[in-house]
Amino acid sequence: MNDDHRFFGHPRGLATLFFTELWERFSYYGMRGLLILFMVASTDHGGLGFPALKAGAIYGLYTGMVYLLGLPGGWIADQIIGARKAVLYGGIVIALGHFCLAFPSINTFYFGLVLITIGTGLLKPNVSTMVGQLYAQNDPRRDAGFSIFYMGINLGAFVAPLACSYLGEKVNWHYGFALAGIGMTAGLIQYVLGLRYLGDAGRNPAPVSSAREASSRKRNLVIGLAAAFTIVVTVAGLAATGALSVAVLSNAFGILLTTIVVALFGWLLFGGDWPPVDRKRLIAIFVLFVAACLFWSAYEQAGSTLSLFAERNTDRHWFNGFPAGWFQSLPALFVIMLAPLFAWIWVRLGTRNPSSAAKFSIGLLFAGLSFAILIPVALRAGVSPMWLTMTYLLQTLGEMCLSPVGLSAMTKLAPARVASLMMGVWFLADSIGNYISGRLASLYESFPLNWLFGIVAAFCILLGLGLALLVRPMKRLMGGVN
Repeated sequence: MNDDHRFFGHPRGLATLFFTELWERFSYYGMRGLLILFMVASTDHGGLGFPALKAGAIYGLYTGMVYLLGLPGGWIADQIIGARKAVLYGGIVIALGHFCLAFPSINTFYFGLVLITIGTGLLKPNVSTMVGQLYAQNDPRRDAGFSIFYMGINLGAFVAPLACSYLGEKVNWHYGFALAGIGMTAGLIQYVLGLRYLGDAGRNPAPVSSAREASSRKRNLVIGLAAAFTIVVTVAGLAATGALSVAVLSNAFGILLTTIVVALFGWLLFGGDWPPVDRKRLIAIFVLFVAACLFWSAYEQAGSTLSLFAERNTDRHWFNGFPAGWFQSLPALFVIMLAPLFAWIWVRLGTRNPSSAAKFSIGLLFAGLSFAILIPVALRAGVSPMWLTMTYLLQTLGEMCLSPVGLSAMTKLAPARVASLMMGVWFLADSIGNYISGRLASLYESFPLNWLFGIVAAFCILLGLGLALLVRPMKRLMGGVN
């Protein structure tokens, strides 16, 4: 067992990873709080002057790619460079992306978004992997260590919109983006200074069993880099000539996501020589995956549809007109407040603890209610900030029922030989949810807002009720896993 107890009873390396993740989330949520507002702001006010249709498509494409690229990012770390270097290189690329956004040029804007997606794909999955590697397999501190790490995520997500949105909306959009880059740079500096505390965590890729496997890794790397270079050059060339519009790219990404889901679950559910218990559990994973996609499509509208509602429909005269992006600090604040309460509730319930399917159902119902309460005020201007505050509170209640439960369920239900792949499936659900949230924001100016909120609410509530009816069949599919 690791006898290092220098960080609140945990290994000192946890502090390094805690602050790395805190600053990375600061940069991500700080930039995200500005993104769609900057795109729809008029050029007279320093924005890009995009209609919501175009801005929503870009937002969905960007946020969807951020989570989708976690799949190859994890593979690169496992097979080629190790998690430690992946986090370092990813952080550098993220910072460069934010600093590109600090320049008032449409070319640097798009290039910055591409860099941030690539960098986040490298950093996000691998920093979490290293947290686990700080502890021995049977170390009782492991779960508490992840809880501390999760707090770093939410601290960064809470502070970022307050700082970056104020600077971006009140002073200059590009100053806000630059502050996000400075935050990532601060995280990189402390990460490099703290590397010595990580021990062997993430130092090397997975060991090879033979020279043939080592040669195969090198070949796959060359093929992967060549394919990536070809794709980037082709897309950039088509975009530069005007042959490839944002709408075409966004639609193509939607088709890509659909293809991945069909191929992946087609293989999982209908291929392979799974034992009956594993096949049933894979069906349960698919049901939870669909529920997670819908939940995240509602929850992630904090940075898209709800951000536009905060800017255009909400009364913000308090504090001399506070920035619309400040609302995006509320989910993180509520998580910090509610996470200990929910942890206590689940333990307190003991044998009466609801099953994973039941908790998913409750999470979807909260997500639906969060939009349902906005329907009466959707077409008004000068709406009280308490409406959005209640929306974010309900969404966070849903997140507490679904997000940590989903991560746990994936690890318990996944067959051993695809355990890592199932974690990628969870990120895929987040990618799809983010993409859908952006496409819904595209309708903000062309679709009655009360109908838009009503459709989101109806889908979440109906699926939540449907999943509630399936709780008992789901228990049988899950084969003893709660």
